[in-house]
Amino acid sequence: MTKIAFLQDRATLDRVFNAEQIEQLRAIGEVMLNEFDAQLTIEQTKQQIAGADIAITSWGSRPLTEEVLAYAPDLKAVLHAAGTVKPIVTPAIWERGIRVSNATEALGKGVAETALGVTIASLKDMWRLSQHTRNGAWGDRGRVKELFNVTIGVVGAGKAGSHYIQLLQNFEVRVLLYDPIITHEEAVKLGAAKVELDQLLAESDAISIHAPSLPATHHMFNRDTLAKLKDNCILINTARGSIIDESALVGELRKGRLFACLDVTDPEPPVEDHPFRELPNVVLLPHIAGAVNNGLYRLGAFIVNDIERFLKQGKMRGEISSEQLNVLA
Repeated sequence: MTKIAFLQDRATLDRVFNAEQIEQLRAIGEVMLNEFDAQLTIEQTKQQIAGADIAITSWGSRPLTEEVLAYAPDLKAVLHAAGTVKPIVTPAIWERGIRVSNATEALGKGVAETALGVTIASLKDMWRLSQHTRNGAWGDRGRVKELFNVTIGVVGAGKAGSHYIQLLQNFEVRVLLYDPIITHEEAVKLGAAKVELDQLLAESDAISIHAPSLPATHHMFNRDTLAKLKDNCILINTARGSIIDESALVGELRKGRLFACLDVTDPEPPVEDHPFRELPNVVLLPHIAGAVNNGLYRLGAFIVNDIERFLKQGKMRGEISSEQLNVLA
């Protein structure tokens, strides 16, 4: 019988997997739950993974080193019920031929949906109008725009960016995509036109950032690139705070010519006296785009499905290779 081991504390496990999903796993094999009420130590991780065929990791799981993997000589797959696998994957995993999957597709859907909601709210000028209406004003609609006949720029066509583009197909908008990795043909299949970054910056009415945090994307949005944004452009970041040079963005925002919606900052949270907390043309959200509360169960459902796919078909939907790590978040 297939043995499935959970390698996260019980609170995290219960946040990501509901009772129905646990029962689905029990129908697949022997489920090795745990009652650890804090992040597992290395020794507890060894104890939990011992004899497992499949391991499920998540936020707070320990790296699966050779020392840990020695306790599971028959381990065939590791499924990460979170985003990036970088905190838990080690060279020993690839050397042993262990397959790896993560739930970035499930997370990406939540990110894309949030980005779309923020796009609509910002184009409609809802944030400002809500406050003005609360204060007694009415009918000030001069800045309102619809998701019609506007240009939306998308930076990064990973799981979140691709799903965001897919959602935009429901609207009559022009979608520009900057992503050095995909081809023009792949962009067209997604529903976007692949362009260079400068064109996207100059022509977009709203820009949604979905790039991974890599050395190449650090401060991609800096003083020079931000200066290329057209007046009244809306900049949305649900990716990573490090992609934006915050001091440069503050400088542009103080000119009053841009509007920013930031779900992520660098660091998180921003300091108490950060200008983002006071500038009227910033909406600051507490990193809610990916998966929160009931949305976390979408990750659990994805992992259960991928285990079933692995056992029946051999290929997992969220599977990644060692070569992909260099371009993944």
